[in-house]
Amino acid sequence: MNKKTKWGLIAIIGIGLAGMAIHTFMPHENKELTQVPGKAKTSNRSRTLNVIGEVIKESSISDGSNITGILLPDEEVSLSFETSGKITAINFTEGTSIKKGELLAKVNDAQLQAQLRKLEVQLKLAEDRVYRQNALLEREAVSKEAYEQVQTDLAMLKAEIDMVKANIAYTELRAPFDGIIGLRQVSEGAYVTPSTVVATLTKISPLKIEFAVAERYAGILKNGANLTFKVDGHLKPFSAKVYAMESHVDPTNHTFAIRALYPNTNGALMPGRFASVELKTQEFNDAITIPSQAIVPEMGIDKVYLYKSGKAQPVTITKGIRNDARVQVLEGLNLGDTIITSGTLQLRTGLSVTLDEVN
Repeated sequence: MNKKTKWGLIAIIGIGLAGMAIHTFMPHENKELTQVPGKAKTSNRSRTLNVIGEVIKESSISDGSNITGILLPDEEVSLSFETSGKITAINFTEGTSIKKGELLAKVNDAQLQAQLRKLEVQLKLAEDRVYRQNALLEREAVSKEAYEQVQTDLAMLKAEIDMVKANIAYTELRAPFDGIIGLRQVSEGAYVTPSTVVATLTKISPLKIEFAVAERYAGILKNGANLTFKVDGHLKPFSAKVYAMESHVDPTNHTFAIRALYPNTNGALMPGRFASVELKTQEFNDAITIPSQAIVPEMGIDKVYLYKSGKAQPVTITKGIRNDARVQVLEGLNLGDTIITSGTLQLRTGLSVTLDEVN
């Protein structure tokens, strides 16, 4: 290579390097900075939402709730004497079954018994007197007034005897109904008054279940309605029947008191325990029901989105009863429809959707 050629190559390389330096340091347009807001390029592909669907089919639904109630005895009374005196006998064993009319305890009635014997002797004499006066009256040996007087004396004596017998009955403590007698509160020889409680008698068969429901149920529940309840310690529920309802709604808490009856024939349950009452006011076995989360409330109207050929299509529905998870639909849906049950807040009319799961 001669000297002229060598210098020519050096000149060309120098010019090239200078051109690159000029291009590097020249200002360029920043596309991100010069892009006008609102002019971003949109994707040609429409948004698709992945959802879960459910095919409408007949199902059962009941309207009700669990309410805490309490078990009450059918009858319960604190036993006490109707008179005062010293207890002379106690004839029952604590915690045992008692029959109606059974003599449970007695107070001293010696004075009353003596008075009764005296009156019974006088009664015999009075009856003889009436008999003799009647014979004399038939022979007109005595006046009618004299005969009526001895009759009156006899009637008064009989009334006095009845009074003494009633007082003697007051010295006896008898069971007013069949039941279980509780713990004894007095001892033989103790002096009691009508305010002294001897024991408590409880009738546990049947048992009452008392509970209160919201006032909206006041016109729905009727006598004879069946219900179930559970008690801690027992796996199976028990069946009872409504037999009485309060005559008015409590204005303080707006509840309505109800009582149901459980036979308790084997005495398995004891009064005083809490019960969880499962209350069903209405029940339908062939209803259209949907999950509550599928409903979209909008301006006072309830809507549900249907899956139609890959698109979300809203329909207006009319609701019926509901429970904790599902709602009855009276109008707006048909058997076989597929509703969308997830992502409902993101749904819009005509939005493309893909069913990930169908129940």
